[in-house]
Amino acid sequence: MNTLDVIRITALTATLFNVALTILVLARDSKSMLNRVYLAWGVSVTLWNLGVFYLSQPISHDEAFAWAKVLQLGVIFMPVTLYHLCVIISKAQRASLLVPWLYLVHTGFAVSLAFDKFIINVRQLDVGYWSVPGIGFHLFGASYCFVTTALVYIIYRKQKGAPPTQKRRMRSLLLAIVGLWVFGTNDMMPILGRDTYPFTHIKFYPLGSLAAVFYVVVIGYSVLQHRLLDISVTLSRFAAQAVRVMFMMLFGFLLLLLISRLAPGQFTMFTFVASGVVLLLSALSASLLFPQLFGKGSDTLERKILGDKFEYHARVQNLIQTMRSFPEPEYLLHELEELLAGTMQIKSYQIFLLDDTTRGLKMFHCHPAQPDAGAPDILMDSPVVRFFQHTRSKFLSCNEVYETDNETHLQRDARRQLRGFEPELCFPFFVSNDLIGTMLLGPKRNGDLFTPHDVRLLTELTSNVGLLLNQIRLRQQLQVVHEQDLLGRMSRGLAHDLNNLLTPVQTLLQLFREAGLNQETIDELLPMSLRNLETVRTYVNEALFFSRSAKIHGKLGLLDETAREAITLATPQGEAKNIRFTFPIFTEAAIEMDSVLIKRLLVNLLSNAVDASPAGSEISVELAELPKTEMHRQWFRLKIIDNGEGISQENLRRVFTPYFTTKNTGDGKRGSGLGLAIARHIVQLHGGNLSIISKEKKGTTVNVDLPSKLNPEQPVAPVPSRGRLEFAT
Repeated sequence: MNTLDVIRITALTATLFNVALTILVLARDSKSMLNRVYLAWGVSVTLWNLGVFYLSQPISHDEAFAWAKVLQLGVIFMPVTLYHLCVIISKAQRASLLVPWLYLVHTGFAVSLAFDKFIINVRQLDVGYWSVPGIGFHLFGASYCFVTTALVYIIYRKQKGAPPTQKRRMRSLLLAIVGLWVFGTNDMMPILGRDTYPFTHIKFYPLGSLAAVFYVVVIGYSVLQHRLLDISVTLSRFAAQAVRVMFMMLFGFLLLLLISRLAPGQFTMFTFVASGVVLLLSALSASLLFPQLFGKGSDTLERKILGDKFEYHARVQNLIQTMRSFPEPEYLLHELEELLAGTMQIKSYQIFLLDDTTRGLKMFHCHPAQPDAGAPDILMDSPVVRFFQHTRSKFLSCNEVYETDNETHLQRDARRQLRGFEPELCFPFFVSNDLIGTMLLGPKRNGDLFTPHDVRLLTELTSNVGLLLNQIRLRQQLQVVHEQDLLGRMSRGLAHDLNNLLTPVQTLLQLFREAGLNQETIDELLPMSLRNLETVRTYVNEALFFSRSAKIHGKLGLLDETAREAITLATPQGEAKNIRFTFPIFTEAAIEMDSVLIKRLLVNLLSNAVDASPAGSEISVELAELPKTEMHRQWFRLKIIDNGEGISQENLRRVFTPYFTTKNTGDGKRGSGLGLAIARHIVQLHGGNLSIISKEKKGTTVNVDLPSKLNPEQPVAPVPSRGRLEFAT
């Protein structure tokens, strides 16, 4: 078998694989935009490989030129359809703006193909006919480089900050794209006049069709395992066996190609195809008649690479490994719903957790959501709780199909209690010897029963879910205790300060009542009383800030302009101590913000810096753009740097605690202890971070990090025009 036979077989295999996958995708959901774009991409790849197949045949020059146009038509639309596909999967909103223009440009290339401007002829090589490029192809080459580089960059950057499930989907897509990109570019060499590889005398060999086979296998694998496209596949033993056979055929095909190259005289087209058919039939027979043959010995490698990834095992293991890092229960519940309702196709499930107030199991989460269901609590002396506490069983079967002969009265009572939820199985959440919750699972949508393999995996899952939910529950209890302790300390601090501030006022009023007040006493007590009452009002207003709605209505504005306005407001306080502000601007920062709150934040921080700075010193305000870590928004950092006394390490740990202050001068400049707490609250409302770096006798640096958008998924609004600013720093 010669080189042309190998090329024909590879191209035909890639065509058949791609057509099969495209039909599968479209048949599952023809209304999905993602699947429709994949159809366009699949047609493009099919035209390319079909053209390669016919151009390797012994045909006339005119026929070769016609098939070369068919091939190039597929090549023209491959980059733009793949770009469109990646934009939808990665949800890259900015990148989607280019899609209509790319389709328009590549439609122009297709028109030039019809007028013999894209390719002008074909030439025959040892590996078949190859196109001779025209001006349209050279322009297409520039577009091809831009589009393919852009989509690889988009997918790579997007997957870095994506959730675990979406990250695995995009990594699989990235692997497939890079492989097709590298080897597909290889096939452009003869079109550009290169018949040998650069700096060598090695003859060119086409690899694009072989890369297309790998691409289809990787995408098909990702569709089944990671739900790469809008396809809901019921993952079963049949799917696992099909993927096993697909991998066996791929490796067998590669080995046959290798042997045919080592011994070309021993292979004909018939023997090669016959060997492939025998391999396929043998694999199918072995998988159907002797399933244990695939699982002989340890099945760790099989599960990791081929098999039970499609039967929940890898998904359960991935969830168990990643769930420990979930800070809030919402993340866990989202992943759990995708596994149970999405992958395992379970109709409904309910999670009950221990409620410390009622000492019973209370509904914590359910799917589908039933806000008005009013599910009754499961009391601690109920049959369900007593069954798990007495038997330490790993699950309770609630369907008569799963009943056993040695069923106990307690088991029947527990099943009867749960009958209203129509569950199939009930799993307990144990922490040490204590039952802290249960999970009820309804039937599967396709009517299949839970297999022993399902039960084993779900038992492993629930044991870990129970531990995590208990940790979250304990963390929330500690937070409540901390909040109560904080409230007590705030109340004590507020009561102490208000009592001190109101004492002069009370003294003045008592003297007025006794009518023993002379003008000298009035002149002494009245200004102090008025000043203290103003301080009390400040206390009350700042305390109310925490009780108001924690929502802001941000508008796009210029952070550098807001910072300048804050400096203007703080300048009189600085001039009183001969303190100078510097604010060199090197970055324009357009962000979504509540400009009133941000100005209040900065004035507060600048006022603190003035109080801490010695007379005649300088306070520097700096604005810089942080390294980009998110696809859809930027981050900016405002620094306020003073050369004052600094903050001790002990006080640095307490500066954000409400009513903690070091300004104990006893006069009107006494701090309320809420300034930095309010500052941090404002920054958090904007989704940013506030941090303080300080050492005693070496000054203080306050870092305010703010994102350019409050919601990273929202489109970018237009930047407001910059007014003329005249400000001397």
